[in-house]
Amino acid sequence: MSVREIASGLKFPEGPIAMADGSIVLVEIARQTLTRVWGNGKSEAIATLGGGPNGAALGPDAAVYVANNGGFEWHDRGGLLFPGDRPHDYTTGRIERVDLKTGKVDRLYDNCHGIRLNGPNDLVFDSQGGFYFTDLGKSYGRLHDRGAVYYATADGKRIQEIVFPIDLPNGCGLSPDGKTLYVAQTMVGRLMKFDIKAPGELAPPMGALQGDLVCGLPGLQLFDSLAVEANGRVCVATISFPTGGISSIAPDGSYEQTSFADPLVTNICFGDKDMKTAYVCLSATGKLVATEWNRPGLKLNYAA
Repeated sequence: MSVREIASGLKFPEGPIAMADGSIVLVEIARQTLTRVWGNGKSEAIATLGGGPNGAALGPDAAVYVANNGGFEWHDRGGLLFPGDRPHDYTTGRIERVDLKTGKVDRLYDNCHGIRLNGPNDLVFDSQGGFYFTDLGKSYGRLHDRGAVYYATADGKRIQEIVFPIDLPNGCGLSPDGKTLYVAQTMVGRLMKFDIKAPGELAPPMGALQGDLVCGLPGLQLFDSLAVEANGRVCVATISFPTGGISSIAPDGSYEQTSFADPLVTNICFGDKDMKTAYVCLSATGKLVATEWNRPGLKLNYAA
């Protein structure tokens, strides 16, 4: 597999979006920015958001919607960057909208009916213009918030909690037919699925867990964000040591893995005309790389 480095020197890149002009829009969590990266490796800040911009997606109005986790403490371990507990200046997590033309930032949500958003992590839009997002929570000392999954509208007028509790929900995505919501759980390394009855309405769980298990990986393999292939396989960024990778998981739970030279492989998106270029965030080393994928990715509902 040939891997091409697009950019380095990024401060914990996440949330990549492949744009029609060939650039990649992503967040830099440690730099607290929404950033545009060009094919020649140059980058420019679109907006400074503060906190910890974590997941990003294009919405129906061509703006970028950001899941902001509120920020982390940061630790340098042998030249690799790792996130830690919430920082001393943490206030809240939130969902934000960024106008790509002006850089204007609007806060849409920081609570759900009075319950504070702790650490929003990832989001995905459905065909109706609403979006699902995960709240991983925040660690502080000996405590960690319980996670949740929400559904909200892009106009900032409606938000509802649809899954609670769930341990450390991270990446989320939709099946090609829009009838299944996938959620990756970080520390347990599980990919869960939820049947969607209507926008923002999930079928009740049939067992002890919230949702149904698709796949759990052996050993120390942690799950981060994800993207879906056109054939319905779910590509989950997988944190492992010394090298992480992408786990491409079929709906029946079988999987194949692709390794990259970074323990904190945190996200993937697909782009180009044939949707067979995978853009991958290597966050500990601060790189964005690209590789040709052997199957096309799923075109998102609101792609550039």
